[in-house]
Amino acid sequence: MNIIAYADIGTLAAQLKAAGKIIVFTNGCFDILHAGHVRYLNGARALGDCLIVGLNSDESVRRLKGPTRPVNDQQDRAEVLAALRAVDYVVVFPETTAENIVAAVQPAVYAKGGDYSVKDLPESHIVESYGGRVVLIPEVAGRSSSNIIRKISGRQA
Repeated sequence: MNIIAYADIGTLAAQLKAAGKIIVFTNGCFDILHAGHVRYLNGARALGDCLIVGLNSDESVRRLKGPTRPVNDQQDRAEVLAALRAVDYVVVFPETTAENIVAAVQPAVYAKGGDYSVKDLPESHIVESYGGRVVLIPEVAGRSSSNIIRKISGRQA
């Protein structure tokens, strides 16, 4: 399984680049994996030779999504992501934004979902500073962990 320690991600990225690999990096909570995530990750992987996924830690998900999240803990989320064919490496990071890890990895491509805009991504200025590019991948309408949770919560047992 290719779950990499946060402290080792810069070294791994340097090794991949030295081997001539085009690194794509993306990040998110990936709390309840769904078809939108899978399509998004496949689209990101198609942009290069290697996809590294930064996974928000449990604590950072709570800061972003509230005290009832994540539904699945970071180890389970990392294991599920690492098992996907499109994903080469997973690294858990503690911050709410990926600025520090993007600076460490310096991917050729930083991919995010189409529900973002480049100007609103705090990581964009870092990627642009070293000549990388930010690519927005179209979102799959109606697919989100939050929608799944709302759907489950509204059902009677």
